[in-house]
Amino acid sequence: MEGKEEDVRLGANKFTERQPLGTTAQSKDYKEPPPAPLFEPGELQSWSFWRAGIAEFMATFLFLYITVLTVMGVSRSSSKCASVGIQGIAWAFGGMIFALVYCTAGISGGHINPAVTFGLFLARKLSLTRAIFYIVMQCLGAICGAGVVKGFQPSFYQAKGGGANVVSHGYTKGDGLGAEIIGTFVLVYTVFSATDAKRNARDSHVPILAPLPIGFAVFLVHLATIPITGTGINPARSLGAAIIYNKDHAWDDHWIFWVGPFIGAALAALYHQVIIRAIPFKSGS
Repeated sequence: MEGKEEDVRLGANKFTERQPLGTTAQSKDYKEPPPAPLFEPGELQSWSFWRAGIAEFMATFLFLYITVLTVMGVSRSSSKCASVGIQGIAWAFGGMIFALVYCTAGISGGHINPAVTFGLFLARKLSLTRAIFYIVMQCLGAICGAGVVKGFQPSFYQAKGGGANVVSHGYTKGDGLGAEIIGTFVLVYTVFSATDAKRNARDSHVPILAPLPIGFAVFLVHLATIPITGTGINPARSLGAAIIYNKDHAWDDHWIFWVGPFIGAALAALYHQVIIRAIPFKSGS
């Protein structure tokens, strides 16, 4: 019991990510943290590790619940003027990311998106163990969130597409893939920039609330790409809706909503780490 109490007391400070979202440097004297190891066995024995996964599950559950419910509300309306429309859907996605990143940043880093987790893993901000765990919990949370929405209105949910991501008529699969790559690049690059401890140390006289630009980036990307793909940029969001909706046409293009975001996240990590920060991708000791 003493070991468990000590673990709870230390909390997220025992096995933390090298740079959680929403944190800033407290001093202008900045030293680059060492890259996270690929495997950190001690994480599995830490309550903070499991607590972070639970936080990712709950955040993604709430994210899908609010956003897919908003999409269904717009679909139910007889005209766009009688609902919040595309702008309201975009605000729902961006606003929820703002709120949930703010709530979970100090616990799990506030990823809520496998593409964000993948990008931060490539930049060696967290271990492979933690990255896989986060992605699994994000996907489970998304499935549960979409499932609750379907539970409210099962027949209408199926009739109106269930919020599943598909490439819209008039666009090719290449168009959809490109939109997902660029949209995810915008998001993940914003994540890196908003949480860059070195930048915050250098410009510490300019306060920054990391969840705000991240949520705003999600909002803007949705405004641009909802007409093309419904906007994925989050594989867990796309998977959860596709599984609960479970129609053939939702699965036909589903690969786009994994490949596109992961490519976009990788490009953002490469650009920020190598070009902007000039940090080589090297192995931890």
